[in-house]
Amino acid sequence: MGKAISALLLATLLLSACSGNNNEDLAQGSTATAPAATAEVSAAPPEDAAGTIAPSASSSPAPGNGTEATIAPAASAAPGTSTATSPSSEPAAAEIPLLYHMNKNYDIVPNEEGTDKKVVLLTFDDGPKEAEMINALMDTLDKHQAKAIFFVNGYRVKEHPELLKLLHERGGIIGNHSWDHIVLKDKSYAEVKKQIGDVQTIVKEITGEAPAFFRPPHGAGGDVGKQVAAENGMLYMTWSVGSLDWEMKEKDAAKTETLVKNVTDQLHSGSNILMHELPWTTQALDTLLTTLEGKGYSFVDPRSIELKQR
Repeated sequence: MGKAISALLLATLLLSACSGNNNEDLAQGSTATAPAATAEVSAAPPEDAAGTIAPSASSSPAPGNGTEATIAPAASAAPGTSTATSPSSEPAAAEIPLLYHMNKNYDIVPNEEGTDKKVVLLTFDDGPKEAEMINALMDTLDKHQAKAIFFVNGYRVKEHPELLKLLHERGGIIGNHSWDHIVLKDKSYAEVKKQIGDVQTIVKEITGEAPAFFRPPHGAGGDVGKQVAAENGMLYMTWSVGSLDWEMKEKDAAKTETLVKNVTDQLHSGSNILMHELPWTTQALDTLLTTLEGKGYSFVDPRSIELKQR
């Protein structure tokens, strides 16, 4: 009897122990499952604003830890586009060959046989004065595909730098006509140097280019004017054909016909024609150029003239 009771008590204790172990295993299983779920969620890559999956920073191995870093490929260019730098749409300025030189009579002469000698050089003195006249002169020159030198005075440029800029932007070739439009031949070297040099400076400040041509006021530069012009790398010139437009008055009749006659009466191959920025010259220019073309003349580009007289 005692043995039976002892056996019954032992069986009860064993059943109780087994029940406790099963509860502990369930608790441990629940605890182990939670980290696994958390790890799975954090491993999922985030989405960017567009809804596409962005690579996780932690998913790629860091360089230097014994593994090779993965380099993302560069974004490909859209079809029809180029990643190369496109060249400037503005063509490089064509270099103008030196085809002519100026002789001792201030005429334009071809450097070689076969170059057209029936040409004239167009020049205008004493500007810049008015935008309206500048535009009208340039419109006429453009119409005839002609270039001209505009010999400017420094004091006028200082008063109206915007006019010089306009003239330059319209394609006028800027020349130096001294600062104050005074007779230079009897002045000191220092004064002539300042009269010419100050114009070089202000023109370059405004246009980026210093003049390459010099004409002394009243055609009177003397040896000192020639010397200073040469020191500044400029071609010294007066003229060989005068339009005499400076002698005309507003009240004079038939100014266009008079100006054209003044030029054509002296006309010859290589004529260096002196005109001025004046209202009647502006009005007469189209008729003059048409007349010259009718006589078989063309208009030399000043940039094709050597800067040394010979």
